Amino acid sequence: MSSLNEIMAPLMPHLMLAPILLPLLTAALMLLMGEDRQRLKLTLNLASTLLGLGVSLALLGWADQKEAASTIEVYLAGNWPAPYGIALALDRLSAMMLVLTSTLGLASTLFAAARWHRAGVHFHPLFQLQLMGLCGAFLTADLFNLFVFFEIMLAASYGLLLHGSGRARVQSGLHFIAINLAASSLFLIGASMLYGITGTLNMADLAQSIPEVAQADRGLMHAAAGILATAFLIKAAVWPLNFWLVPAYSAATAPVGALFAIMTKVGIYVILRLWLLLFGLDSGASAHFGSLWLIGGGMVTMVFGAVGMLGSQRIGYLAGFGAILSSGSLLAAIGFGQNLLTAGLLYYLPSSTLAISALFLLADLMDRWRNDGASLAPYDNDDAPFLTAELVPSKGLNLDDDELVLTGRVIPAAVALLGLAFMACTLVIAGLPPLSGFVGKFAMLTALLNPFGLGMSADQQPGTAGWMLVALLIGTGLLALIALTRAGILHFWATYDRASLQLRVLEGLPIAGLLGACALLTLQAGPVMRYMQATADALHTPELYVRAVMSARPIPGPQAQRTDAAQEAP
Repeated sequence: MSSLNEIMAPLMPHLMLAPILLPLLTAALMLLMGEDRQRLKLTLNLASTLLGLGVSLALLGWADQKEAASTIEVYLAGNWPAPYGIALALDRLSAMMLVLTSTLGLASTLFAAARWHRAGVHFHPLFQLQLMGLCGAFLTADLFNLFVFFEIMLAASYGLLLHGSGRARVQSGLHFIAINLAASSLFLIGASMLYGITGTLNMADLAQSIPEVAQADRGLMHAAAGILATAFLIKAAVWPLNFWLVPAYSAATAPVGALFAIMTKVGIYVILRLWLLLFGLDSGASAHFGSLWLIGGGMVTMVFGAVGMLGSQRIGYLAGFGAILSSGSLLAAIGFGQNLLTAGLLYYLPSSTLAISALFLLADLMDRWRNDGASLAPYDNDDAPFLTAELVPSKGLNLDDDELVLTGRVIPAAVALLGLAFMACTLVIAGLPPLSGFVGKFAMLTALLNPFGLGMSADQQPGTAGWMLVALLIGTGLLALIALTRAGILHFWATYDRASLQLRVLEGLPIAGLLGACALLTLQAGPVMRYMQATADALHTPELYVRAVMSARPIPGPQAQRTDAAQEAP
């Protein structure tokens, strides 16, 4: 293992560029092709996304070096040291988000290959640009380039949301564009104010500068951080700034909605990264600034998401409110600033995102099945002559509305897959055993009831906020279970006169893959939880990140190398 690391060490900094450059070059190549080359574009999209997943897994393996408490790789894109040049930073958290993005991207591309990619123009280049924006946001180490990648991501999402046209998509798309333009404006205002106060936009340099801010300027600095946080909270779908999410995500085509499941997690990622980096225990008078707002906003968002699910019957709406519920749970947990709780929320983050993405794909199939309007029965009354004498219906047997025996009725394979997949999504979103949603919630509950971690004393008590979050994690899970169970009964148990669903392999495979990833997280709960705990410990020790970024040195040019060699010569 050590020899492999030694071989790959010189290549890893350059491999960090692949999640950004690969989709960029793929999108540029596809833009040169006409719309009549859809099959070739689809092949390029699939190949690029699959290769991106492989690269992300390699980066994840590199970031998770068990002998190191924190492995942070820094790439100086312009070969200028921080904070003057563009810096990319890879750690366990960013590597995990890259793998999650690539997984959702591959599943969405496979599902779109069945039919949705032909519903409009430029689907494939927009999809790749969306992946580029997401990956860049997870890798960048300064606020300016974070804004750049945010805008790339949002510009692509505008086109993807309108893909397939239709009044509902156009109307929701206009709301989506308007609210995100407002968020971008707040981002610029907040970043400009921070730059005016500290003189830097590099995240590591900001972490060094904030404790040194003069007391007279600290209120203005907090205002700037609050404005900047509002932009990220809009993306994280916090209440009351989340009115746009459910109509927009449910109106999008199924593969776009599945990819958008990670969009709220971009806001969560940035808040988690910046809040612990800039307002950790070492930030002086600004330590844990805004924690009560995160806890309170997250709890209200949890209630809003759970009640929204309870009031919805459409599967797309259930998935949208499920995304809001997931974001609220993560935001509230972040606000406690406890490393053990952070590890639990990091485990819950990919689990809930995978399940919500699968639910968006299921919504398309279930709506198509519901609208067919034929019969699920393998035979009608006129077909009964082939029944044997023992199977002829008689009094006292369990009969359906057509007087046919229910016992022994074969469930079509496609419907069985939908039912099992819907059941798995329900278990993960509601946080019930045995899948990964339960493990993540159990880890968070354990940390809340035993709040002992970095910066906390051994006799620390949960407190009022802790007990409230415990109640909400359990209560909102129960409401989500009721809402999803009711929808399952409506779509599966109370169905009649429907034809068997025609399900393609390209439609069933992504759903099975996403839920299989949830099952894998459950089966490998020990190693995954170790990874998440190491990630949380590094996040709560921001000096590791600051030291790695600020100590990264440019690669000497040929002239400097010759000068050094001449100086060393006797």
